[in-house]
Amino acid sequence: MVTGLGFCLPGEGGPSFTAGQVWNIASRGGCCLGRDGTYYGAVDLTDEMFAERVPGIPEFFSRQFTDAHRFGLVSLVEACADAELDIQSGDLGDAALLVGRGGIDSNVNSYLAASRADPEHTAPLDALELFIAVGQSAIPSDVAIVQGTLTRTTGPCFTVACGCASGGVQIGHAQRLIAAGEIDLAAVTGVDVFDSEVVRRAERLLESARRAYAATGGEPGALGPTPSSGSLMRPYDRRSDCINYGEGAATVILESREHAKRRGAHLYGQVLATALTRDGLANPLGADDSGAQLVNAVRRCLGERWRIEQVPYIHSCGDGDPAVTAVEASAVRTLYGATAGPVLVTSQDACFGHHGAPAGCLGAGLTLMMMEQGAVCPTANCEQPMEGLPFDPVPGTRARPLDFDHALCFSYQTGGVKHAMLLGGPEAT
Repeated sequence: MVTGLGFCLPGEGGPSFTAGQVWNIASRGGCCLGRDGTYYGAVDLTDEMFAERVPGIPEFFSRQFTDAHRFGLVSLVEACADAELDIQSGDLGDAALLVGRGGIDSNVNSYLAASRADPEHTAPLDALELFIAVGQSAIPSDVAIVQGTLTRTTGPCFTVACGCASGGVQIGHAQRLIAAGEIDLAAVTGVDVFDSEVVRRAERLLESARRAYAATGGEPGALGPTPSSGSLMRPYDRRSDCINYGEGAATVILESREHAKRRGAHLYGQVLATALTRDGLANPLGADDSGAQLVNAVRRCLGERWRIEQVPYIHSCGDGDPAVTAVEASAVRTLYGATAGPVLVTSQDACFGHHGAPAGCLGAGLTLMMMEQGAVCPTANCEQPMEGLPFDPVPGTRARPLDFDHALCFSYQTGGVKHAMLLGGPEAT
């Protein structure tokens, strides 16, 4: 059962921390990306905001924290507060802390600082601080380490890195650990930070490659959409031509039904099943636009217990990339068939930016809130849907009323994992 949601995401006039704040933005297709002509999902978490929400960490350690540490700790604390779990009282002492990470941008500076340091000419205290920074920050398990320290957990604590699928894959691990009786409680966090200067440099590199490719007679569109901070992303819109990046964290609290009921927790809903697969391509950045392996993941997820006809809504990580849209469109056609009723497929990537590992956790949280509210959030910035889509992307700025208790969530890793998650309301079977 999912009993708590917490965030540290871009917002309007400040970060989005709570389920209510995130719902207020997503339910009306709000966009937190634009600032002075630059489109990037910046969290803007101040030192004061962090200290207020995560007090008591020794400054000797906290001053070495990266933004990934801060975002992941804040979203964990917010999720625990939402679930009415008291970290200081040891409520997470036996919990699993599972973290999804996709990028390494936040780790690079600590790594470079240590690799460039001269041991013979570094003051002892400076050397100790460098050592602490490397131990906390120059590793993919960075956020899991500091979350484990905050909660003092003795339960499973590990990181998975498979791009934008990382958070969703970790929710699957939590669900299986609970189903096996190994744990009763898990906190799953997806967190990523992208260096905006690196993003801009990648934009320029890709534009240069496009020009060179076009000069040889190649079709520039074959290189995919340009990541851009100069124009607005529009998933499923016929004008879609770019992806905007973002940063942040999202945390989901999962419990066994017995544990949640024992303490009278609010039940958002449940994770019924998950499955993952890969296209099996030799191209490490490629995708099979037939959607065959995404279909395979969905069918494995549904198994013999559920039917696709029970699922009127799919939450996607659609980011404006035509290749992703092609995969999803092909998969929906195969799964639902030509005679199926119109399935709703929406994405809120353009609310907060394409932010990597948080996608699976945010998607699960938003989908369960949609079930609770009886409404589907629109696809942010989609105003003129592409022709030929086999699904309704719910364009505009108003949520679509829908009474449903089963939904699918998709998440993807470029060239890698295709992940499907089946969610249900608190009493769904």
